Amino acid sequence: MTCHNCRVEMVKAGFYGRHKVQRYKCQQCGKRFAEPQEKPFGADVRLPQEKIEMILRCLVEGNSVRSTARLCNVEKRTVLNMLKLAGDNCERILTERIHNVPVKDLQLDEIWSYVQKKEAHKFPFEAHDDKIGDAYTFIALERTRKLVVAWHLGRRDRINTEDFIAKVRRATAPGRFEVCTDGFQPYVNAIADGLSDRADYSQVVKVYSKEEEGRERYSPGEFVSVEKTAIMGQPDLKRASTSHVERQNGTLRQWCKRLTRLTYAFSKSWNNLKAALALHFAFYNFCRIHSKLRVTPAMESGITDHVWDLKELLA
Repeated sequence: MTCHNCRVEMVKAGFYGRHKVQRYKCQQCGKRFAEPQEKPFGADVRLPQEKIEMILRCLVEGNSVRSTARLCNVEKRTVLNMLKLAGDNCERILTERIHNVPVKDLQLDEIWSYVQKKEAHKFPFEAHDDKIGDAYTFIALERTRKLVVAWHLGRRDRINTEDFIAKVRRATAPGRFEVCTDGFQPYVNAIADGLSDRADYSQVVKVYSKEEEGRERYSPGEFVSVEKTAIMGQPDLKRASTSHVERQNGTLRQWCKRLTRLTYAFSKSWNNLKAALALHFAFYNFCRIHSKLRVTPAMESGITDHVWDLKELLA
C-alpha cells in the first residue's frame, strides 16, 4: 500500500476492529491508513456483509419487509435501502449475463399485482398515474431449462408488450425456436415485429367453467377445454403449452411476498416492486437449485458453471 501523502510504500502496522482490518504505517510521515475494504454493491453501505446477506435471504425466502426488519433487528428503511441496492445490482446482472442465450421453447405470460391500491379504487386525480394501480409482470420462461430469459414490469398494454418482446429478442440467440402465449392480443403484433425471423408462434387459450360468485376472482373454474392456434411459422401444436410459465407464476407468488394474495405486504412503491422482482429472478436463475434439474437454471443453460451464493450477488 502506498502513502497518500508521501507516495512511498507503507509497512504493516497490525490489525484493528472485530473483523481484523489490516492497517499500514508510513515510515516517512508516520500516518496510518486502513486497508481499503470491498463494500457490497460498490456503495457506501455501513452494515456488515453478514447482516446484508441475512436481510436478502429473508426477502428471497418469502418474508415481508416488516418481518425481515424484525428478524434481522434493523429498521424498515434499512431493509428497503438494501432491497433497492440489491435490485439495481441484480437487474444489471440479469441484463449482462442473460444475453444471446440459445433457447428452444419459450413460454410467455403475465402475472397481475398492484401498487398502493387496485385499479378500481384509484381516485380521479390518480387516473393517469401509471405508478399506482395494476402492475403486470411479463415473464419469458425456457420450458426445458427453466430459465427466466426476460421479464418486464409494466401495464398490460401494447407498449409494454412490445418492450417485453424487445427484451426477449436481446436475451435470445438467433435461430428458430418455439414461442407460446395465451390469447392476449398485443402479443401477435409484438412478436410479428420483434421475433418474426426466429419464432414459430402459437397461442394456447384455456377455457374454464364459471364458478359461483366470489371464487372466480382468485381461482379458476373447472377446466373445460384448450384451444391451440398456429399464429406464425410452423409451431408444433402438440408441444404448445403455457403450463410451465403458469407454474412459475405460482413460484413467484410463493417466494416474493409482494405478490402473495390477500396480505398487507403488497407494494406501496413501483420502484420497490421492480427491485424485489429483480432480486427474485436473479436468485431464482443463479442461486436456487431447481428440484427437477438438480442444478440452477443458469447452470443448465450454460451461463455459469456453479451455484452462486448471495455474496456473488452482492459483489
